[in-house]
Parts: sequence; structure tokens; C-alpha cells
Amino acid sequence: MERRIVALADMPVGSKATITGVSPDSRGRKKFADVGIVPGEELMVEAHAPFGGLIRIKVLGSSVALHRDDAAGIAVKEMEVLHA
Repeated sequence: MERRIVALADMPVGSKATITGVSPDSRGRKKFADVGIVPGEELMVEAHAPFGGLIRIKVLGSSVALHRDDAAGIAVKEMEVLHA
């Protein structure tokens, strides 16, 4: 099964992915790098806030909350999920 590249904002809760890129136009690009949101790092989507405002992810062992608009500028490659 081929892994798709999608926007972080489109990932469901509980899914894991590898970051493939951050939009050069992203307003938080440097801040993202400071917390480990850089190409090659793995992350997991922990939660979506009600009404679509924030997304909480786990990266480098820390939980980070992002605005959905910012998460839309982060490209990730979905990891294969094995279903039991």
C-alpha cells in the first residue's frame, strides 16, 4: 500500500505520519522548527478541538497545539496502519 502525502490538518485523531515539508509561507515556520516540526520527524495526531480550531499533536515526546490553518501548511506522509 502506498503512503499518501496529505496536509496535517486532514489527518484523523490517532494517526501517525512523517513530516515531509513545511510551507515556506508559514507564519510559524521558525517556531515549528524549535519544537521539532521539521521534515523527517514522526508525529501522532492526539486530538482535534471542537469546532475545528486547534489540533494537538505529539512530536519528539511533547504535545503541541496548532491552529488548523497552520497545520494545513504542513505536509505529512501517512504511516501504514495495520488493522487487527
